[in-house]
Formats: sequence, C-alpha cells, structure tokens
Amino acid sequence: MQHSFSLAMGLALCILILLNANASSAARLGKRNKSVPMPKENNVTTYFVKNGLGRTPPMGWNSWNHFGCDLNETIIQETADAMVSTGLAALGYKYINLDDCWAELNRDSKGNMVPKASTFPSGIKALAHYVHKRGLKLGIYSDAGNQTCSKRMPGSLGHEEQDAKTFASWGVDYLKYDNCENLGISVKQRYPPMSEALLKSGRAILFSMCEWGWEDPATWGPTVGNSWRTTGDIVDNWDSMTSIADENDKWASYAGPGGWNDPDMLEVGNGGMTMEEYRAHFSIWALAKAPLLVGCDIRAMDNTTYELISNREVIAVNQDKLGVQGKKVKNDTGLEVWAGPLSGNRTAVILWNRSSSNATVTASWSDIGLEPGTKVDARDLWEHSTQSSISGEISAKLDSHACKMFVLTPQSS
Repeated sequence: MQHSFSLAMGLALCILILLNANASSAARLGKRNKSVPMPKENNVTTYFVKNGLGRTPPMGWNSWNHFGCDLNETIIQETADAMVSTGLAALGYKYINLDDCWAELNRDSKGNMVPKASTFPSGIKALAHYVHKRGLKLGIYSDAGNQTCSKRMPGSLGHEEQDAKTFASWGVDYLKYDNCENLGISVKQRYPPMSEALLKSGRAILFSMCEWGWEDPATWGPTVGNSWRTTGDIVDNWDSMTSIADENDKWASYAGPGGWNDPDMLEVGNGGMTMEEYRAHFSIWALAKAPLLVGCDIRAMDNTTYELISNREVIAVNQDKLGVQGKKVKNDTGLEVWAGPLSGNRTAVILWNRSSSNATVTASWSDIGLEPGTKVDARDLWEHSTQSSISGEISAKLDSHACKMFVLTPQSS
C-alpha cells in the first residue's frame, strides 16, 4: 500500500508540469464568461499532489439517484458483482459509492460512527473487503454539518479526524462530503478540516466535495479536494440536466488533473429522459471531464442504458490524459457547439440541438479553434464511423434534443 501510494505521489508531481499546457490549450477555444473570475497564477500545492488521486475524473457508481435511503449491503454487493460481470469495471468504472443513510442516527460511546445494523449488519470493513476482492474501490458518504441531509445519521462537523481515521480503518477509498445542517458556517471553514484529516488518516482517500457551488468552489477547491460540486442536485429530467450543464460550464478553466468540476451524478437509465436526451447527458458530462458516476440500478439496466454508458470512445474523451474540460463555444438559439482539446492535437466536438424542432447544427473551424485550412478525419463516437478530409466546418441534421459527438484529428501535411 505504501509503495503504490509513493508511485501515485510521484506521478502527481510529474503531471503538474502539464497543467500550464492545459491552460494554454483551453485558451484557444474562446473567452471565458466575464462574470466568472479567471484562475490566478499561484504556487499553492494542489490536493492532487498531496494524495495522488484523481489524475483523470473518477468513474463508478453512486447509490443515491436510484435508491435514495433504501440501500443495504446486499444491493452494494450485487452492484459490485454486476459492475464486473457487465464489463463496466474493465472500462474504468471502479468506485462503488454509498450515499446517505448507511449509518445509525447516533454515534457509539466513543464517538464513532456506527454502520446501520438493520441494513449493513456485516459492517463497512467487511463490505470494503468484498468490493476490493473484485478489483473495485469503496466510497462512503458524510456531511460537513451536524447531521447528513436525510437527518438519519450524524455529520462529521467537529469529528473530522475521528471519522477520517474510521473510514481509513475500514478500507474506504472515496468520500463524498455533503453540505446539510451546517450551522451557517462558511464552507471554506468546514471543508478544509476534513481535507487535512483524510491526508493524516494513513490511507489514500479521494475527497469529493459536495457544497453545491455555494461559494464558487472551483476557485479554491483544487487545494482542498479532488472534485467539487458546482451545482445543486440533478433531477432526472431534461430541464434539470441542461441547466446544470450550463452552470458547470462557467467554471471550465479551473478543472484539470487531480481536481474536477462536478455537475452531479449521471441519471442515465433512471427513466426520466429519452434515449437521445440521455445520450446528450452522457456526452456532455464526458466532454466536461465530469466524474462519471452511474446513478441507475446496473443490476437491472436495459441494453440501451448499457450501450450508452459503455461507449469506449466517449469514455476515452472523459479520461483523456490532457485533462482539459470542454466547454460551450457557440449557441445559436438552442443550436449549440461544445468543444475541447484532447491529447495528440485532437479536438472533441459535440453538436447539440437543444431547440424544440429538428435542425442542422454546424461547427466552423473558427468556433473550435482550428486553422481555416485544416483538414481532419472526423470520428463519430456514437456511430463508430469516420469521415476523412473534412475541412472548414462539420455539421449534422439533428432531432430535437439530440446530439452528435466527434473527435477531429488533423491530417498530416
């Protein structure tokens, strides 16, 4: 464990060299929204350097969107098994994350959190062992307040070191840290203590801050955690998904290896949107380098859901080593172009029809930062087909709410 942690730390230091390159790559895709502050040049050590985690956006599953408080250890075990048997684990979905309601309402006589006996009778340490044996990682949930959002279990405010040590002793790999019952104390006071406690815990634990974008966490989150929610909670419908995509987009220039903007978990497969809307949801989250945390019941997902979340080419955009968040670069009354640079001088592009009618969406080379005479091979990531020698622009006829996603590779001169 110590040896692998040292390797992660070394890798983290190396990747810092790439961060300046990330900023210059992002700059060619257009100017920032003036209402959002630009990142400042500084020498502050990122959390990634401290814990070596999150070089690419985390991938996995979270219980909340589908199960809410109705979760138990059997569901978690079966989900871990399904993650492996479906092949999703091999695609990078590694984290199996418990959300709220896993603990008893009260701490024990020593002040420790206690797994809920009726739903997690074997305890979290045994559950972590089960998950680890399958090559996966276990995530857990707490809150920077007196209680969690459900008010069914204690929060960690004032118990940060104790809880971090407990999580580490159980073999936890990921902490989602929520923002309820917070006594009106600034998030900038409540989140750093858990950040430091995790570093002292003796175990590498990815820190996912869920403060809902209250105090612009993108501007300070990179020194405190590996990801930070930029928005309120997602709901399984078109209006929620699109508004959250737009809100998250404002902070694109702050994301990078080890520290990611988080627009909340995926709703794909939960039934509230059409297939094309879910395709757009997954495509935009991938381009935006969001954590890809599946929120449906993967034990019972249909073929369409599986095909969407298992698209290797779309996942590869999300996990690209350059680590630059793609962004919206054009909006013509709901006909949108989103784009971002990839390693190898490539560009990811999404043509998205958010209007209520069928329409043609076009991205010109000037929209996406390519020189006018550049010829590219355009790989359609959903059709798995390639158009050669495209120049000047790329366009597609799209149904309402549908999208196309491409990777453009310049041809050699």
